[in-house]
Amino acid sequence: MINQKLREFLDSNAVSYRTEAHEPTVDASRTAQAAHVRGREFAKTVIVKADGRLFMTVLPSTDRVHVDQLKQALGAKELELADEDDINAAFPDCEIGAMPPFGNLYNMDVFVSEHLREDEHIVFNAGSHSEVMRMSYQDYDRLVHPQVLHF
Repeated sequence: MINQKLREFLDSNAVSYRTEAHEPTVDASRTAQAAHVRGREFAKTVIVKADGRLFMTVLPSTDRVHVDQLKQALGAKELELADEDDINAAFPDCEIGAMPPFGNLYNMDVFVSEHLREDEHIVFNAGSHSEVMRMSYQDYDRLVHPQVLHF
């Protein structure tokens, strides 16, 4: 089931998107395979905690967050991956690991990998592990205003 908050946001902004159901998966790489999407086009969301504050990073499923690079890019003294309690509290309407890359809907700054900007579309989990959403990267960028970083 697509996250209702996300659906309402996209509909209110007249954004064209497509959803597709698939067998439930446990990680972004397998979701990309199940959705028949190239791994570099499938965006995974990783929540980090920098100096006690949560941030959203969005990167291709084939990439990994390089904590030291991100820490330096953010100018943070401390940076770690957020734990499940933090994620559950921040995203009560999403399954763990299936958060949509719309941190703006959750009062969270969003940092996107420069690699995701290379494709015309972005595909991502939209709140559950059994359905993905596809939309243009241009619309995503316009609505979220993520900061582009190398991390």
